[in-house]
Amino acid sequence: MREAKTDQTTRERVADRLREEALTAAAIARDFEIQASTAVSHVEHIAQSLDSTDEQLLVAPPTCRDCGFDDFDDLINRPSRCPDCKSESVEEPAFRIE
Repeated sequence: MREAKTDQTTRERVADRLREEALTAAAIARDFEIQASTAVSHVEHIAQSLDSTDEQLLVAPPTCRDCGFDDFDDLINRPSRCPDCKSESVEEPAFRIE
C-alpha cells in the first residue's frame, strides 16, 4: 500500500490512483484496505464529481472469460455469472480517470 497523504480523503486518494492506472474494485479495496462494496461506492461518487470537470471515468466492462460476453447491464458491479453461457468466470470491471 502507498503512503497516505494526510490532507486527502480516501475518495480523493482513490481518484488520484485512477488517474495513474486502471484498477478493479478488488484492487482498490486491497490497496486502500477497504471493502470492495465501499470501493464501488467511492467509484460511483467519483464519477458524479467528475461531471463538472473535463475528466471522465472510463469503465472497461466485465467480461466473461469463457465466451467473451461483455454486454452486461450494470458496468460498475461484477456480475456473479454470465447471462449468455452461465459461466461464473467473469472478469471484474476496471476503472480509470482520463
